[in-house]
Amino acid sequence: MPASTNGDAFQLAAVILYFAAMVAIGWFAYLRTKDDLDGYMLADRGLKPWVAALSAGASDMSGWLLMGLPGAIFVSGLDQSWIMIGLVVGAWLNWRLVAPRLRSYTEVADDAITIPSFFEKRLHDRSRMLRVTCGVTILVFFTFYVSSGMVASGKFFDSAFGVDYTVGMLIVAGVTMLYTLVGGFLGASLTDVAQGLLVVTALIAVPVVGIVDLGGVGVTVDQIRDVDPSLLSFFAGGSLLGIISAAAWGLGYFGQPHIIVRFMALRSPADAPTARRIGIGWMVLCALGAVGTALVGIAYFNVHAADKPADAETVFLAMSQVLFHPFIAGLVLAAVLAAIMSTISSQLIVCSSALVEDLYKLVAEKRGARPLADATYVRLGRLGVLTIAVIAVVLALSPSNSILDLVAFAWSGFGAAFGPAIILSLFWRRFTTAGAMTGIIVGAVVAFAWGQSFLDDHLYGIVPAFAASVLAAIAVSLNTERSEPEQIDAEFDEAARLARSGKAAETGPVATRD
Repeated sequence: MPASTNGDAFQLAAVILYFAAMVAIGWFAYLRTKDDLDGYMLADRGLKPWVAALSAGASDMSGWLLMGLPGAIFVSGLDQSWIMIGLVVGAWLNWRLVAPRLRSYTEVADDAITIPSFFEKRLHDRSRMLRVTCGVTILVFFTFYVSSGMVASGKFFDSAFGVDYTVGMLIVAGVTMLYTLVGGFLGASLTDVAQGLLVVTALIAVPVVGIVDLGGVGVTVDQIRDVDPSLLSFFAGGSLLGIISAAAWGLGYFGQPHIIVRFMALRSPADAPTARRIGIGWMVLCALGAVGTALVGIAYFNVHAADKPADAETVFLAMSQVLFHPFIAGLVLAAVLAAIMSTISSQLIVCSSALVEDLYKLVAEKRGARPLADATYVRLGRLGVLTIAVIAVVLALSPSNSILDLVAFAWSGFGAAFGPAIILSLFWRRFTTAGAMTGIIVGAVVAFAWGQSFLDDHLYGIVPAFAASVLAAIAVSLNTERSEPEQIDAEFDEAARLARSGKAAETGPVATRD
């Protein structure tokens, strides 16, 4: 809904202030890591627990948290909140089980700094095909994932300022690319912290102020029931398969490269419990805020029907504009940008690392080219960021794309392809290269095919794809041999020991046990 001229000026000033702050943080990170490849890709494994926790959360909770999820609940009610319930459970398990072991194992496995390189070094794959397969999978699914953020940004500017969808999308793409290009992983992580704090503050403020404006919780609930009592039920609007599909989003956490790379960047495995408590606390507050925004929105626009947004996915934006002073509303609107941009920047960094560390280096090595200086690799990484961003922008040119549908497609692909492989790599020493390759390919193919078929309307593709990936990986591993089993066993035991002790690995290779 268009605001007054003065209102637009206040809101625009708040958004510009936010943009400036993000670029400043990116510049700070650039001064710290501009010529250091490990620093550009993984912040030299130096993230403090609260930085890793907020960064993982913010990079996960993209525009769908403030637009896609509230929009779905606004239309269908609490049965859509099973997505968030599944995500909270999945995130807790991810921090509890995967984080400490992955932090220790990636360092033990010859200091792997990307997920594809970890698989290669963990399994001692000499063919290099596993690393290439993982790199290609990351580029394919992340291109769609980044595109979902671009769609959200275009809808944001169209709804908040009446700016053309494409123009708004290009503005967000340009600013995000700028601070990601210069700041790298550290820049993405530090901006994630600021963005995460802004997001949780906005998500709490909007429903609280909305309830006060309506006259209290009782009035709000009565207004929701006046629209449809079933909106307040977790079960009324959905089938058992629908609930399973929604809760199954939690499975995706185990395979999201832009999230689990934060585990690898922790200072030591001992930081994982603290980071888990901070991260899950932040996530629960965001979940309550997103659900609350949708429910209060149902009540508010039942009373003020003339202000009801045409697009359900913009209910958070519409609420902020009618409830707050324009400058405060601008800061709340900036929270939407924060959710969108934090995810895009993290995903672009992972794509960049896949292009440089997992694909370019291997091609150059096969051709017998000499290794390049770190500064050159960093420049290539920045070129990769630019390339993926441009492709994602082209895919997002159609504003008819649903944010939640795009995210669901990419989330399913990553969760099913990498999730089982990550878990089996960390907790099953018998896992083989052939098993990993088979599981990743089967998971990705089933997720892709299921997501393009009518079956996805009845059961979220991550469920069959994850199951198929696990079964394929285990079956093939049991029927194939490991490379260098003694060395793998020694590294497996050392990673487990370090995860339990909470210590970082000492430099140097792990000796093979007699």
